[in-house]
Amino acid sequence: MNTFLATALGRFRLIAIAEGISYLFLLFVAMPLKYFAGMPEVVKYGGWVHGLLFILFMFALLEVSVKRKWTIFKASRGFISSLIPFGTFVFDRELKKEAELTR
Repeated sequence: MNTFLATALGRFRLIAIAEGISYLFLLFVAMPLKYFAGMPEVVKYGGWVHGLLFILFMFALLEVSVKRKWTIFKASRGFISSLIPFGTFVFDRELKKEAELTR
């Protein structure tokens, strides 16, 4: 098993990056295709994937918050990062440092 996936923090980071990529895909690929190329199905299926990743993100955020005893402030920053384009990537820099300190 990959050591990255062996910890709650590693799983959260992986899911957060995937969720962030899917969000950017919706904003910068799917939405322009829908409105400028008449392809609404890209938003439909991309939205489905993003929705599933967002649900996984929320469960992973809950798990990592409890296991690592994050403050409500830090957990809230994690949640807010999922709402801002590129936010999960910025938050991941902090998480990467945290992961390196616990090795």
